Amino acid sequence: MAYKITDACISCGSCAEGCPVEAISEGDGLYVIDAEKCIDCGSCADQCPVNAPVEG
Repeated sequence: MAYKITDACISCGSCAEGCPVEAISEGDGLYVIDAEKCIDCGSCADQCPVNAPVEG
């Protein structure tokens, strides 16, 4: 199951920098994860200072 980014996102971009498959991009007010590209590695969650990326 792909990760998703919650409303806790502060748009810092650290999740996108840490994504090995470039599945994360800047959306309207917060970052978004492309579920088709996400490999469920958890790198985004490890990088995020506010724990915005969650499984699901």
